[in-house]
Amino acid sequence: MNTLHLSDGYKVDHRNQYPEGTELVYSNWTPRKSRVEGVEKIVFFGLQYFIKKYLQEEFDRNFFARPKEEVIHQYKRRIGNYLGPDAIKYEHVEALHDLGYLPVEIKALEEGTLVPIKTPMFTIKNTLPEFFWVTNFLETILSCIIWLPCTSATTAFQYKKILNHYADLTGGDLDFVNLQGHDFSFRGMAGLEAAMMSGAAHLLSFTGTDSIPAIDFLEQYYHANSDKETVGLSVPATEHSVMCMGTELSEIETFRRLINKVYPTGIVSIVSDTWDYWKVITEYVPTLKNDILRREGKVVIRPDSGDPVKIICGDSNAIPGTPEFKGSVECLWETFGGTITEKGYKLLDEHIGLIYGDSITLKRCEAICEQLEAKGFASTNVIFGIGSFTYQYVTRDTYGFAMKATYGEVNGEGRAIFKNPKTDDGTKKSAKGLIRIEGENGCVTHMRDEVTWAEEQGGMLRTIYKDGKLIHEVTLGEIRTLIDVQMKHETLKEVALV
Repeated sequence: MNTLHLSDGYKVDHRNQYPEGTELVYSNWTPRKSRVEGVEKIVFFGLQYFIKKYLQEEFDRNFFARPKEEVIHQYKRRIGNYLGPDAIKYEHVEALHDLGYLPVEIKALEEGTLVPIKTPMFTIKNTLPEFFWVTNFLETILSCIIWLPCTSATTAFQYKKILNHYADLTGGDLDFVNLQGHDFSFRGMAGLEAAMMSGAAHLLSFTGTDSIPAIDFLEQYYHANSDKETVGLSVPATEHSVMCMGTELSEIETFRRLINKVYPTGIVSIVSDTWDYWKVITEYVPTLKNDILRREGKVVIRPDSGDPVKIICGDSNAIPGTPEFKGSVECLWETFGGTITEKGYKLLDEHIGLIYGDSITLKRCEAICEQLEAKGFASTNVIFGIGSFTYQYVTRDTYGFAMKATYGEVNGEGRAIFKNPKTDDGTKKSAKGLIRIEGENGCVTHMRDEVTWAEEQGGMLRTIYKDGKLIHEVTLGEIRTLIDVQMKHETLKEVALV
């Protein structure tokens, strides 16, 4: 596809609508409003992918590297059929092709930075006056791509924050938390690219994933190397077709074969609610106790339906003494026992575990951890499978992402521009003029707008891309380090507030 087609239709002739003499358009990308309770900072992620994939790969292959006559004819045909013949002129497109690169500069925060709401993550401007129109022409594809990885990275950060808190509270292994959030979202995402971007964003905070392409994504675009570092991990696991094929009457034999013959060592996860989950927990698993304890590894039981809080922690409305009343963790403790953490909480024997991967949300994750703590169990007894309800049931408006122009130059005169609709609640009010982001130790403190060009050169924004070249790159390892630093900083702030 001709890369110039990757735009909203209304942008096609904005070049002709700007004031005569326009020479510069300076815009920024900002999360304007949080619609998630308690979340006021957003993780910045995805720009490096966007630059490599679209500003370089797609524009080079599908525009600049193709014959000029061919791409111009294709663009004229598309726009002529779309807006009508001779609706616009095409000299600006021909000039861009002749130039051979995108004349824009992007200055950004480091990816992985926690960015307060209403604070720009990056700015973009044209570098040649005759191509002022390119800046905001790129808005559509830029917005389409970047809001999702930022949103998913923020969600993963919130899961990690909850799990870190309860692991510390109950004496669980903080290193285990890296595996405690496991990405199950691939099949429910809106296409392969969404699955890869979101899956990669998940891996900024965790290492557990079933989204294999997310690992490839991070190796290709963020210099990850699974030979030298842990990018993403999983374990052998069954699905319902496997259990069904073994038949209901022979379900215990399927369990026995899996743990003794197919996977005699290591971790294996077995879906356990194909028929009667509580029968598995109270009859089959106790019968197989010695087989499980003899293994060098862990058998992970996976319930997959019902209310996850009740299935894991117990249902206070059930008949006292029943498995439903006790919940899975307590039932497994009665069979296998375990150890007591330094904080005084029960931790299941290392040979047995639980993973729940259906209908998990941030609120349910916190409720499960909270109820386990109240029952005297460490939160690290359970792994959470985080699916597409979490990672796909969001939109660009979840954090109000938008790209807006705040400064321009017309006939050499600078203009600090802004929008502030009277009919709006303040969400759409933009910054004004040139922008500078202040911070310390990698943490953003505040934004300054209407600064001078000299002031704009400083602060936390640095040139990432200019005139077709990627100037500064970041690795997965560097992003994870920054995430960890900010996680500790946020935790210390919350403790101080308490």
